[in-house]
Amino acid sequence: MRPVGGSRLILCASFLLLAAAGTGSAQQAADDEAYERPYTICGPNQVDRGTYNGYRRYHAFCHVCHGPDGLGSSYAPNLVESLKVMKRDDFAQVVAGGRQNIAAGKESVMPAFYEVADVMNYLEDIYSYLKARSDGKLGRGRPERCPS
Repeated sequence: MRPVGGSRLILCASFLLLAAAGTGSAQQAADDEAYERPYTICGPNQVDRGTYNGYRRYHAFCHVCHGPDGLGSSYAPNLVESLKVMKRDDFAQVVAGGRQNIAAGKESVMPAFYEVADVMNYLEDIYSYLKARSDGKLGRGRPERCPS
């Protein structure tokens, strides 16, 4: 009986490493998806507590400029559309640090909210609400909370 040669052993080890890496990649993709979509929809227009709180916080601080339900206004962008391409970390950075945009002779300024505790302490909830709207999982108007 011939012992397993070095090349077979390397091939076998390589296959196992690739299989493990593939599993890790699938897990990483699932983790990334959960990170970018942190809301739970439990029924028609029913959301988890954090997403419901995000609706409340958004309408207390953000809707004045960005319009009801994140649909934008004449001077602030539609966040439902923006979050289709903007990542969660970028959203947090813009909210905390603000943004100035000068395009076609029109200036728009997003103020920095890093010192506003009622925004920064609930930033994840606000993102969850807007992301659920952006993904088309939540309609307009006040959502209901999921039954406990």
